Amino acid sequence: MAVKSAVGEGTTTGIRGFRRALLRLPIRKIILVILSVVLLAGLVVGTRANLRAGIFTFEDYRSFAIDGISQGSLYAVIAVGYTLVYGILFLINFAHGEVFMAGAFTSFFMARTLSETGFLDRNPVVSVVILLIVSMVVSTITAVLLERIAYRRLRGAPRLIPLITAIGASLFLQNTFRGLYGAATRGYPIPQSLRGRWDIFGVPILKTQTLVIVGAAILMSGLFLFIERSKTGRAMRAVGEDKEIASLMGIDVDRVIVQTFAIGGMLAGAAGVLWAMVFQQVDFFMGFIPGIKAFTAAVLGGIGNIVGAALGGLLLGIFEALAPNLFIPPSVPSPNQLKDAIAFTILVLILIFRPGGILGSSEEEKA
Repeated sequence: MAVKSAVGEGTTTGIRGFRRALLRLPIRKIILVILSVVLLAGLVVGTRANLRAGIFTFEDYRSFAIDGISQGSLYAVIAVGYTLVYGILFLINFAHGEVFMAGAFTSFFMARTLSETGFLDRNPVVSVVILLIVSMVVSTITAVLLERIAYRRLRGAPRLIPLITAIGASLFLQNTFRGLYGAATRGYPIPQSLRGRWDIFGVPILKTQTLVIVGAAILMSGLFLFIERSKTGRAMRAVGEDKEIASLMGIDVDRVIVQTFAIGGMLAGAAGVLWAMVFQQVDFFMGFIPGIKAFTAAVLGGIGNIVGAALGGLLLGIFEALAPNLFIPPSVPSPNQLKDAIAFTILVLILIFRPGGILGSSEEEKA
């Protein structure tokens, strides 16, 4: 009996030890590893099937990559607006896409007037500058009013309240501009000199795509230098670190926040004109999907990090352009229609595997 009792006790102890060992196992990490292997295997299988089928040539993939860089450049410029506001207020401004729409849609009427008078084709450089100014001014005013009316009183509120307010502001701006400008999609005129392609080092690229890539690079570089070297940029970084300490150091926090929204609005306005010139159409709903994509790009790069937002935008654009035709098996019809699903899948995977983003912290944010 004593032997049986000892054996029973040993078995019970072993079971308890096994249970403790199971509880100590990093189950979440194991699941993530398994999910990673499955995803990687799926990508490898899809890529192999596409390359074997020979549906696309090297030139086709090069064209897809250029399209992705152009699209990603636009995402990057818009994403910086999310990042700037989040870096100061820890607020995800879901109405930023409508700030982008407001400038682009308003500039349409100026573009139409310039086109009807022939000024658009006679003076393309001046015309583009005028359109940029109109769009940036309207977007800046919209962003500043948004901060003053919708967000200022909510600075000390729980994070969920400003988030819901941002969604409500987005819907309000959509319907406001629908009432002002109409629900119809408008064709956006562009200068004749921006139609067609250029051969750059033997690589054909649309002139509008060249404008977008160069313009986005200039905007990103200018913003980075402004944040790093100007007095206002240093004040923005200080407020982002600690508002109370910045206030004690003599920084006008309210003014810095307004300037942040204004800069984000200017960038959104510039991106709006570039977007309209690439796709050559505008409507009241045009800011919703680019806004969500830009938010995805900001999360991908590390929201709150300007360089991360730019990097995330480029990567998202390239992945959107290449993934449907590279990773999805040729048996799937119309794979390009899945690019939005791919973008949102990327967002979900980022939140699962690395919530801080590429250049952000790998640790989950603690409330």
